[in-house]
Amino acid sequence: MSPVRRTSRPRRATATALTALTAATALLALGAPVEAAAPAGGGDHRRHCAESRGPARGQAAEVLRIAQQAQREMDLKSVILRVTVDGRELITTALGESMTGVPAEPDMHFRNGNIAISYMGTALLRLVDQGRVDLDAPLSRWLPGIPHTEGVTLRMLANSSTGLRDYVTTPSFQQAVGANPFRQWTADELVAISTGQEPWYDPGTNWNYSHANFVLLGAALEKITGTRLDVLLQREILRPLGLHQTANGFTPDIPRPVLHAFTDDRGTYEESTFWNPSWTTAPGAVETTDICDLARSAVGIGSGELLSPASYRELLDPGTVGLGHATEKCPATICLAQTEATHYGMGVLVLGDWISQHPLFFGYSASMAYLPSRDLAIAVSTTPGPDAPAGHTAHTIAQRIAAALAPDHPIPDFG
Repeated sequence: MSPVRRTSRPRRATATALTALTAATALLALGAPVEAAAPAGGGDHRRHCAESRGPARGQAAEVLRIAQQAQREMDLKSVILRVTVDGRELITTALGESMTGVPAEPDMHFRNGNIAISYMGTALLRLVDQGRVDLDAPLSRWLPGIPHTEGVTLRMLANSSTGLRDYVTTPSFQQAVGANPFRQWTADELVAISTGQEPWYDPGTNWNYSHANFVLLGAALEKITGTRLDVLLQREILRPLGLHQTANGFTPDIPRPVLHAFTDDRGTYEESTFWNPSWTTAPGAVETTDICDLARSAVGIGSGELLSPASYRELLDPGTVGLGHATEKCPATICLAQTEATHYGMGVLVLGDWISQHPLFFGYSASMAYLPSRDLAIAVSTTPGPDAPAGHTAHTIAQRIAAALAPDHPIPDFG
């Protein structure tokens, strides 16, 4: 999800994205190590992500009705979704078009944005389980000399309580991305925008979302392990969960078949599929996926399948509950209140009884949500039509599906 909300037109992709920076660009001062290249992934379908067979009945029919109504109501060019219960498919379907005359299909690949941040959070906790690192170790042990990071720990990076400003909401950055959405950004450029500004607060004393936290976390994970981030995530997360259609990209390319995206972020409705996502998170975690992998991720990450019980508890609350309050420097719209009901975990959102993430950028909206008590997973991807509303349309659909399938467990908004 993106805690940053789009509320007016033109809708700035930079103001709302929550996730994904690309390119094997050298991290220069961040010091990324060089190791063997990661597997390409995503190019061959080891298992086909296909439309559910036969007519939808019962709960599946209700989910389909919700998606069809939302597509009409919100002017969505495409809606792709998958719902599973107890590990079994309830429904997988695709509505609308990828582009004019090309139907949307369940096996189409799209950018997964901050879903990859949930992978980084789980990868960090796996290193804790392996005895390789301490969550409260200082970032400076691996990345010394970065301004405004004294006292910042790995835990604070993963739960976004460092106090660092968000480069994505910095006006000069928004202007630069709007002027040239094809620009390749480096990690150093991005971090410098955030660390070149006075922090909102002392590390660990408040909460605000900052993309810089996850660029730095990716660099730290590389230094800790001596392994490039894309290789590390493949080894620790993607392969164990069987995410064969999820892969990092060091260019703006997307493996075929492609779900095309469109946006009016620059004031006119235009295709944005291959705009460069290198600014959105750490190099090596700028990924594409399909709807079946997104649903599998909801289960694998949300259930703590790869973690010890202790690390799973950290995933869901690494100390954020009780943080988040307005100060003279930080308004309530940025330093969001973290409560038992809605708070940020280790790269995931805890929304009531659900574990979630929902990226939004460059015409792509997606949502994954998992309800542990029911082993219920919802995955949705949308692309907007010219009159689509601002905001996380995929997550809105996920909330409506949750209300239908688990009415006693609604998905609340974050913040």
